[in-house]
Amino acid sequence: MEFLLAIMTGILYAAGLYMMLRRSLVKLIIGLIMISNGANLLIFLLGRITKGHPPIIKGSAEVFADIYADPVPQALILTAIVISFGLQSFAIILVKRAYKVVKTDDLDEMNTTDEGI
Repeated sequence: MEFLLAIMTGILYAAGLYMMLRRSLVKLIIGLIMISNGANLLIFLLGRITKGHPPIIKGSAEVFADIYADPVPQALILTAIVISFGLQSFAIILVKRAYKVVKTDDLDEMNTTDEGI
């Protein structure tokens, strides 16, 4: 399972980077979304996948010896999802405004226009 998720993380990073190197702004946003999802999977994999119990230590125990699910990567992923959603929303609105003014989606054509946004 971890090997499959590691392969999927690599595929998401590669596809996201490929999409970000395209000339279209829409493909740039799709690439940004793919890279953020790849980063979330990477954080999830670094926290080790375990089917265990929540990390609650009983009062009588000094050391927790059972297998437990680590809550820190889950909290980091949740925070990353919220931040990436805000970034994606901002980027979509920015691209929509740029397209409305310049009338093109191509980055090379946007560089050659004299109109300002």
